[in-house]
Amino acid sequence: MAPAITLAADAPQLSSANTGFMLICSALVMLMTPGLAFFYGGMVRVKSTLNMLMMSFISLGIVTLLWVLYGFSLAFGTDKGSLLGWSSDFVGFSGIGKMELWDGTTIPVYVFAVFQLMFAIITPALISGALADRVKFTAWALFLTLWATIVYFPVAHWVWGSGGWAFDLGVIDFAGGTAVHINAGAAALGVILVIGKRVGFKRDPMRPHSLPLVMLGAGLLWFGWFGFNAGSWLGNDDGVGALMFVNTQVATAAAMLAWLAYEKIRHGAFTTLGAASGAVAGLVAITPSGGAVSPLGAIAVGAIAGVLCAMAVGLKYRFGYDDSLDVVGVHMVGGIIGSLLIGFFASGGGQSDVKGLFYGGGLDQFWKQCAGVFGVLAYSLVVSAILAFLIDKTLGMRVTEDEEMSGIDQIEHAETAYDYTGAGGGTIGSSASTPLAAASAPSKKVDA
Repeated sequence: MAPAITLAADAPQLSSANTGFMLICSALVMLMTPGLAFFYGGMVRVKSTLNMLMMSFISLGIVTLLWVLYGFSLAFGTDKGSLLGWSSDFVGFSGIGKMELWDGTTIPVYVFAVFQLMFAIITPALISGALADRVKFTAWALFLTLWATIVYFPVAHWVWGSGGWAFDLGVIDFAGGTAVHINAGAAALGVILVIGKRVGFKRDPMRPHSLPLVMLGAGLLWFGWFGFNAGSWLGNDDGVGALMFVNTQVATAAAMLAWLAYEKIRHGAFTTLGAASGAVAGLVAITPSGGAVSPLGAIAVGAIAGVLCAMAVGLKYRFGYDDSLDVVGVHMVGGIIGSLLIGFFASGGGQSDVKGLFYGGGLDQFWKQCAGVFGVLAYSLVVSAILAFLIDKTLGMRVTEDEEMSGIDQIEHAETAYDYTGAGGGTIGSSASTPLAAASAPSKKVDA
């Protein structure tokens, strides 16, 4: 057979509509990292607020540079053995033409690269919520750098890179159930098993200091998630992005209501923290599955995730691991639920013709999803624990017990989130009114 001839007129052409849409989606995903910072920042005690914000914000700086220098090449370069990518043109973005299109799309390589950059930024930031109150900022920055390089970039290639083993196997992950949420949740579990519990875990109250900040953060995450999910189809030419947009809203609503219902039955109240956490659980679960299920399937995915994630957050007290802000219970468990339910609820009418068990497709896709889920989980858990162990034995991962009790904000950042001296409680000219002086003052073991 003679080789097919591709005419210039048949080649993909740059679409200004899709390009503009993807730039907007990239900005929405970038906004999710500050949203995550507020979400986590409101959930910790006063004395850890700024540190929690900074653990997310620093990812914007570090991962951006890593991505341009080599991360994009490792994740989306030419496949090397189904485990890594590499393309010298992507190193430093040195060989990318401004009008060069990403393969099979109508958007420039630059646009695809910057969209994926935002995923690379928020994924390690998710881990930080499990480590609240007790990790040195320098140790966190080093861990973030190593983890992005050794874990995130390769896993992104497995799942989304042409030639990656999960991609070739047919594992469905529309926008990051395995590469983002299971990856981050398993990493969080690996690290906390190494560094141990906070001082006072299961003894002292560690309630959120600002539920309005939590709700603000959850709202920003929900808003940005439309770019995260709908944008992952890289265009609007066939309606799949629109389906994902609808399913994102539907599943999130169902999960929030399901979490609240479980909470009312189990604990007797509808809490704002439960509403925010339920919404995030729904967003996590629909991330891998939203392009494969119908809106009715999205309701089922969201409701199941809302209940199971609400149950999962209590496991830390039963098993004794201190997951400060429920990264394991929401992101790892939610990612597992959303990924595996594709094997049951895939309708065959979305991103592909793959059907799940409930649509007559048998269990073939379910087993593929299991391979992707547990392959990523095991790799991230083990490697993250090893990285944390090595950093702990060299640089040291944790602040001292006295520093943790007095407040990590003052110790690590020489600042506090709220200045109460202007409210009538301070003395004008007092040396203790300055952050550095307060940091050097004798600590008081007060659980702020």
